[in-house]
Amino acid sequence: MPFPIMRRILRIPNRSVLAILFLFSLSSSFLYFIYVAPGIVNTYLFMMQARGIIIRENMRTIGAQVYEQVVRSAYARRNSSINDTDYGLDFNHSESFLQTTTFLPEDFTYLPNQSCPERLPSMKGQMEVNMSEIQMSDVRQMFASDRIQMGGHWKPSDCIPRWKVAILIPFRNRHEHLPVLFKHLIPMLQRQRLQFAFYIIEQAGNQPFNRAMLFNVGFLEAMKDLDWDCLIFHDVDHIPENDRNYYGCEHMPRHFAAKLDKYMYLLPYNEFFGGVSGLTVEQFRKINGFPNAFWGWGGEDDDLWNRVQYAGYNVTRPEGDLGKYKSIPHHHRGEVQFLGRYALLRRSKERQTMDGLSNLNYSPNITYETFYKNITVHLMPELALVNDY
Repeated sequence: MPFPIMRRILRIPNRSVLAILFLFSLSSSFLYFIYVAPGIVNTYLFMMQARGIIIRENMRTIGAQVYEQVVRSAYARRNSSINDTDYGLDFNHSESFLQTTTFLPEDFTYLPNQSCPERLPSMKGQMEVNMSEIQMSDVRQMFASDRIQMGGHWKPSDCIPRWKVAILIPFRNRHEHLPVLFKHLIPMLQRQRLQFAFYIIEQAGNQPFNRAMLFNVGFLEAMKDLDWDCLIFHDVDHIPENDRNYYGCEHMPRHFAAKLDKYMYLLPYNEFFGGVSGLTVEQFRKINGFPNAFWGWGGEDDDLWNRVQYAGYNVTRPEGDLGKYKSIPHHHRGEVQFLGRYALLRRSKERQTMDGLSNLNYSPNITYETFYKNITVHLMPELALVNDY
């Protein structure tokens, strides 16, 4: 029935008609907002929650900074009496709050025959991040005098490195991102006085990108070079913002990229283990590495989380703002999403012993560059078969 005829039959005044139309319009918009555009609602609620969390984190950070200044002043006064002896103040095994907030004063010195401290004066905290594109030749010029060996190996000469760390980077068609990462990550690791090397594991061919299998290949190849203490699994587009995010091996398994800018510096979910993570060599072997069956992006880091939990390990994360990262936008460049990941994740436990380091076969093509060892592999499902797939 036309609305004007219905109005005359029901004898509704004109003003009431306008009010009804207005309310109907509002209700329609509300129903669209709730049912047609739920993403808008979720985004709004997420932003409101994020605002409260950010305020609380800022208050905690301010308190920690005040505490740190008090402790640093106290230890600076005592430093002169221990500078020429052993590392008298053990910052690495003290009470947990002191351990995570206190860094050595500027005038603290250490000797070439001592282990490198974990909280050096050179680790200032917040880093200046510039994600503008840069040529690899410019990066080579930046570190020309830093004694970086071919293949990206470096270790400090003014103290004994506490940890030997292999940085594994899965790679395909992201050449403009690599120099940006090196520009920020190399000086950070040098300030942390770690012995390190970079391994670029590049996938050739037309198969969907398999980040997990690339990490497995990188692990096996890295262990041929040196008896590494731990591995850092590092996406090429993740740039650290704080050089106090220590890449040493003590608190493994560890999820370093706890606060990513594209997630408003919040953890998307508690089991999130992507971006930048690390395990010791022993831990990685015990969990049988990454799964090889994840073809396309998504899910392999969740499976790694499951493997870590099944092995009885607990994941640690940096406190406060230490785990902040910026992500270089890239939209996966045509890489397909792995739609079968949920089915595989439901069977993580039974697949763990069958799919990983134990069933991997590959034939690498290896070259050496100034900053990294490049491992190119053609990956295919036939290289890591499991009977019940």
